[in-house]
Amino acid sequence: MPDPTPHPLDQLTEIGDAQAPALVLRGGTLTYGDLRSRVSLLAGWLASKADEGARVASWAAKGELTCLLPLAAARAGLVHVPVNPLLKHAQVAHILADSGAVLLMGTRARLQSLEAGDAPAGCELFDEAEVFDLAEKLGASLGPSDHDPHGLAAILYTSGSTGKPKGVMLSHANMWLGAVSVASYLGLERDDVTLAVLPLSFDYGQSQLLSTWYAGGCVVPLDYLFPRDVARACAKHGVTTLAAVPPLWVQLTEAEWTDDARASLRRLTNSGGALTVELVRELRAMFPKARLFPMYGLTEAFRSTFLDPALVDSHPTSMGTAIPFAEILVIGDEGELCGPDHEGELVHCGPLVAQGYWQDAEKTAERFRPAPPMSEYGGTAVWSGDRVKRDADGLLYFLGRRDAMIKSAGNRISPQEIESAALATGLVAEAVALGVPDPRLGHEIHLVVRAGNDGEDGEAMLAKALQRELPNFMQPHVIHWRKAMPLNPNGKIDRNALAQEIGA
Repeated sequence: MPDPTPHPLDQLTEIGDAQAPALVLRGGTLTYGDLRSRVSLLAGWLASKADEGARVASWAAKGELTCLLPLAAARAGLVHVPVNPLLKHAQVAHILADSGAVLLMGTRARLQSLEAGDAPAGCELFDEAEVFDLAEKLGASLGPSDHDPHGLAAILYTSGSTGKPKGVMLSHANMWLGAVSVASYLGLERDDVTLAVLPLSFDYGQSQLLSTWYAGGCVVPLDYLFPRDVARACAKHGVTTLAAVPPLWVQLTEAEWTDDARASLRRLTNSGGALTVELVRELRAMFPKARLFPMYGLTEAFRSTFLDPALVDSHPTSMGTAIPFAEILVIGDEGELCGPDHEGELVHCGPLVAQGYWQDAEKTAERFRPAPPMSEYGGTAVWSGDRVKRDADGLLYFLGRRDAMIKSAGNRISPQEIESAALATGLVAEAVALGVPDPRLGHEIHLVVRAGNDGEDGEAMLAKALQRELPNFMQPHVIHWRKAMPLNPNGKIDRNALAQEIGA
């Protein structure tokens, strides 16, 4: 078991060798010595712009600023709020207002897309291209901090099955121990090179950075346009570690991989949805020298389980066992600890459990509850809502979800957020969003609507209206128009009937 002692998050910069490469950017490579000085410089500027505990948001593609902000904000005693660069103004406005952000750093085009009132009063906007120039002009560097490891370090917004995105509160300890845990079970070393293709607004995306830096390795951020860009980057940089979600793995298996693109790969990691047996076999055949790590996680507890690569061929559908610092219990409907092959709810206990939802005591009480009495850790646990079972050998298997979450292309999507956007157009009177299983996407988004007063005109206008208001990954793939919605005995829309009708 790795060292369970958490430290302030910003101390991750102090681990690697000063002359070793830490971050490969388009404009050059930062060594760990550079990383320390640049984090110190950025932290000093941030501290001059906001009081301790304030929230500072970023809305930009991968680059020096977005990669360094998790550590620099923590060093300055601030709370980082990374915003998915794919989101559009309405979702960003909610995150800024909900978090009470006092700074938003983003690309100029994204900042210019904000409408009047999207940024709350008192929130300053800064073009990301100017931030380091401003920091250098100020010249107020900050050294490593001694902040309380249990203090708030970040708020990651994640969609729930109902309503708008919720902010998951992560402490320094959550993020530090998460990095230690992942680096440990993946076996990351100082000569590892991680290709960071996942969004840095996701916990899985941030893990690419933090776990690699904890191990003293090097990160290559990549915003790719085509799957072949990933293969080319692997060849160019000698990538050893590649993380992806199932839809991306499907695309990568269809891309052309040269021998030099595959030669350096040591490990492949997957989360954000289960790998199919067929996809496991394709990955094992394409990358026979790379160890494959299927994983399960949830933002509320970072990561829960991983499957030992030695068991992937014989148990391709298993979630594996608990990662370091996680205790995973299967709890039955009566609160009992489930025995082998008995279905129950996955309950995650231990120091990776987040601090709850930002300013939402009601939803926090629903998901973050006292650990079951048989827990070795005790304290607060995350009751996932996911149904699992454990076999006689201790391996876990996913059975299903209790909620209506849509998982498409690796994104957790709130059905209600899509439905609300459709209703807000005034073109429909009722709307239901459902996920239909799809081998490439995980779920294809289907929207079932009943027309409003505009009738046929609404059919032509709805898709265009949704394109203006929702990010690309939330766009319905299919819109079904109905003259009437099925109702259940309580007079509510019968979502189950609609799901059966369209194969959801």
